[in-house]
Amino acid sequence: MNPVLSSMLKLALACAIGLAGIAMFQDRLLYFPAPATVAEVATGGLQAWPSAQDFRGLAAEPAGTARGTVIVFHGNAGHAGHRAYYATALTRLGFRVLLAEYPGYGPRGGDVGERSLVEDARQTLALAHRAHGAPLLVIGESLGAGVAAAAAVQAREQVAGLMLITPWDRLVHVASYHYPWLPVRWLLRDRYDSAAHLASFGRPVLVVVAGRDRVVPSRLGVALHEALPAPKRLLTIEEAGHNDWPGQVDARWWQAATEFLLGQAPP
Repeated sequence: MNPVLSSMLKLALACAIGLAGIAMFQDRLLYFPAPATVAEVATGGLQAWPSAQDFRGLAAEPAGTARGTVIVFHGNAGHAGHRAYYATALTRLGFRVLLAEYPGYGPRGGDVGERSLVEDARQTLALAHRAHGAPLLVIGESLGAGVAAAAAVQAREQVAGLMLITPWDRLVHVASYHYPWLPVRWLLRDRYDSAAHLASFGRPVLVVVAGRDRVVPSRLGVALHEALPAPKRLLTIEEAGHNDWPGQVDARWWQAATEFLLGQAPP
């Protein structure tokens, strides 16, 4: 065989094997669950919800009567117990906070993947609505924004408003940003197409982007906002990165955000 042709065939075979490996193990590039026991995550005033035996997340109650319930779907790493800052900020405003946990994360069994996470989130929303009633606000951060967008549209009648923090419009755009040399449109199994999911949502949506985000570029969150129907609002935390934004917002920021989602503030 011609040496040049032989080298080209070897290169093509190596590329094919590499692409097959990426396609097969792509979940490890997207999901980073941290295993933990219920006792390890239910700390600092957070309680297992709805119970330690049927664990779906963590709950925090406000000091007085709850004015509503906020369900938080967290990012792709760690577990719900790492997101206590939501409970701290929102219980002070009178909200009950549920930090939802995904299958395969923390104490929970199950498989990771878009279908599994979105269906489980839909069940969590239904359970929270049955237990606590309206109003129900939903927050999704990063990966959780993709999960929340897909689940909230299925539970449209139960959800008063949706906040998406450091979100993307479509996951394929994030993958293309990080791996521009790969044919990600053909390789990507989980799509998390939030722009398509929310095309006719019809509830208040607050999109929050970080100006210095190098994980999910802010332009992808802006693109999502532009694709959404009203009512909607875009907030930019100019000096924040993907993970340090909680330290750059205060109680007034959270109050304004939740008032918009409840329909109590002008768009």
